[in-house]
Amino acid sequence: MNAILKAALRGALCLALLATQACSVRNYALNTLGDAIAGGGDTYASDGDIELVGAATPFGLKTIESLLSEVPEHRGLLLAAARGFTQYAYVYVHAPAEQLMERDVSAAYAQLARARALYVRARDYGLRGLRQDGEDVALLYWTAVAWAAAISLSKDDPAMLAGLPEVEKLIRRAEQRDPDYDHGALHTFLIGYEMSRPTAGADAEQRARAHFARAVALSNGRQAGPYVSLAESVCVEKRARREFEALLRQALQVDPDARPEWRLANLVMQRRARRLLARADELFPG
Repeated sequence: MNAILKAALRGALCLALLATQACSVRNYALNTLGDAIAGGGDTYASDGDIELVGAATPFGLKTIESLLSEVPEHRGLLLAAARGFTQYAYVYVHAPAEQLMERDVSAAYAQLARARALYVRARDYGLRGLRQDGEDVALLYWTAVAWAAAISLSKDDPAMLAGLPEVEKLIRRAEQRDPDYDHGALHTFLIGYEMSRPTAGADAEQRARAHFARAVALSNGRQAGPYVSLAESVCVEKRARREFEALLRQALQVDPDARPEWRLANLVMQRRARRLLARADELFPG
């Protein structure tokens, strides 16, 4: 009887060990796959077909979410989700909704509501990542961008507006850790942010222009984003049409192929630059 009991115990222990090993192998495989997917953003960023990327992105984002349901604390996947949902919302939902506003207001508002929901989803993934590492600059940046974008579409929502101080904290932490992050990405964001923040003072334009100068310097003038941001954020408000048009023409002169890793972003910003130029009479009446 003792021999049978001992054999049964050994069998149970072997099964438990095999189950543990299988679980470990599965987790290793999931984390390895997560690393590969999280690090695969350059394929999208260097693509020159904006619409092709737009068609492919939802599948990629849902794949990331599926993996996060299995490995919920994977830092790379959380960053990829925060970044990916923010970018997709801006390029393929938010910006088209602004154009739709000219011919179908109700449809445009519905699309803006969808953009806001995507920004909030991006923010929440970023916040999950920051609970693991509150000093990760990439997570700080993308969480702040997503949250600020959601707030910009929530002017009538006090609960969302209450998040402005938290956005400010994220931005300041990112600035302290790495003010020149990603060749001036943070400075490009701050061009518009300085002009729109509730506490913007008389020197807001000066700060915005300082961020513009730094962003251009860090990217060696090879990113269209800073030119578009200054034109849209500062020149429109200050009624500076001549500078507005000059900045947008500079954006259009950027060679998207000079830095393949910035190709998609530059093409997106150049498309926005053309649209802004086409609206110049509307933006600068009289």
